[in-house]
Amino acid sequence: MDANDYQQMLMQAQGQRQRTGDTTIPDNGEVIHISSLALLKMLKHGRAGVPMEVMGLMLGRFVDEYTVQVIDVYAMPQSGTTVSVESVDHVFQQKMMEMLKQTGRPEEVVGWYHSHPGFGCWLSGVDINTQQSFESLDSRSVSVVIDPIQSVKGKVVIDAFRLIQPQTVVAGSEPRQTTSNIGHINKPSIQALIHGLNRHYYSIAVNYRKTELEQSMLMNLHKRNWTEGLALKDFKTHKENNEKAIKSMLTLSEAYNKSVQEESTLTADQLKTRHVGKQDPKRHLEEAVEQAMGNQVVQNLASMLLAEL
Repeated sequence: MDANDYQQMLMQAQGQRQRTGDTTIPDNGEVIHISSLALLKMLKHGRAGVPMEVMGLMLGRFVDEYTVQVIDVYAMPQSGTTVSVESVDHVFQQKMMEMLKQTGRPEEVVGWYHSHPGFGCWLSGVDINTQQSFESLDSRSVSVVIDPIQSVKGKVVIDAFRLIQPQTVVAGSEPRQTTSNIGHINKPSIQALIHGLNRHYYSIAVNYRKTELEQSMLMNLHKRNWTEGLALKDFKTHKENNEKAIKSMLTLSEAYNKSVQEESTLTADQLKTRHVGKQDPKRHLEEAVEQAMGNQVVQNLASMLLAEL
């Protein structure tokens, strides 16, 4: 190999390094952190629109190259069908952002969300076009899909996506680079793979962050209100429950009377084990009397309050 060939190879290597340095490859170590408030609002909005699709915008910030933080969301006045939703209303978006800034909310739009009621998390052709319009403004914009029907208490069916640029597909290069294993990407469903997952778009790991106040709010979310204890029951139902309680107490009283009479004929060891595997009539009688009296007191108090009102 002469000096000219060596110089030419060196220039080619430098040119390749420059080309690869200019293009930023997305990283699958990226995580989107969704706040409790944003998640609750997305779920509530999605369930309110069932069976139609709904959409909205996500407010937050890009913390660094590996973290997208969603702090809040707001709904968009889009009309949707059971399988698609209209694109973003830019006039409404601009007015909404101006009003949010006036109230001290400086967050920027980091992406959009929409619901897929009952048919899983993936992007349709219309969704891909909408996501392209967002990525034309900011290449790191995220599309979140939530399923309000399949979501149950303790498990939210949600996923986040970003498009794969067609240039990388044509060039045959990987759409993402792997630098860490932080976060867990959802296992792709067959329906998502059919609709272009890992071909037209890829999934991003979703995580949740809760402050102490948000934790306290979520713990109190499903607690019963203290006024529910004074709710007035139907008088016919209350009468039937009282009759059943009295019959049960009569049966337990007869069993307890019989148990007291048997105590004189049993030894000390037999007394210790006589209720093993059997019903203790004394304890059950006490519980039945307390419950019947408590229900009667609550019913009387509720009737008195209703009469005063």
